[in-house]
Amino acid sequence: MDWASVAGIILVMVGIGAGQLMEGGKLSSLLQPSAFVIVFIGTLGAVLLQSRMTTFRRGLRMLRWVISEPPDTSRKNIQDALNWSLIARREGFLSLERYMSNSGDAFINKGLRLVIDGVDPVRLKEILDVDISLYEMEQRQAARIWDSAGGYSPTIGILGAVLGLIHVMENLSDPARLGGGIAVAFVATIYGVGLANLFFLPVGHKLKEIIAREVTRREMLADIFFSIATGDSPRVIEERVANH
Repeated sequence: MDWASVAGIILVMVGIGAGQLMEGGKLSSLLQPSAFVIVFIGTLGAVLLQSRMTTFRRGLRMLRWVISEPPDTSRKNIQDALNWSLIARREGFLSLERYMSNSGDAFINKGLRLVIDGVDPVRLKEILDVDISLYEMEQRQAARIWDSAGGYSPTIGILGAVLGLIHVMENLSDPARLGGGIAVAFVATIYGVGLANLFFLPVGHKLKEIIAREVTRREMLADIFFSIATGDSPRVIEERVANH
């Protein structure tokens, strides 16, 4: 559980609510279903229009990382790598096969398989680098849907405001209906700007940070597998890892 994210969400809600009450307003005045529908559904449609469905679904699944980040296994991987290097030097590459079933990591399994199969170290590094690039591209495209939502949301909020003002202009002869249209106009702008800057953009930035950390871990592993394949000593591998 990432308590910083939880605290951030709570502070956002408390700050907006407290500020509204301190100004003498009512929390109920911020609850405008029609304004929310305009902004949220409009933003969703715009993001879907620019994205492939697989990318969109992947981006939605990544949302859970904001509260529950994937574990950082870099330190464990370093210790495992030093162990793999020692065993490979003593017993040969085939002895690493027993570690594949225990890793639970597809990238580690692929690297170990390439080492066990005796793939040329340079070719091994090229294969893993391509795998890393493909992973980074797919993950960043998925995370980008949140940045895109942060870009569309304020504009659609303005669109909601214009729609609210049109409603006002159509009912100038009926004062009882003016309040609802004005409320939608202003609250739609609040929803658009608020969702963009207090949710969509922060989520996008956090996801990109998590992706960058995972890419760094995979690059470190690629260097480790290259070193094992070339027969480097554990000390050399430790020095290579220290650069990450």
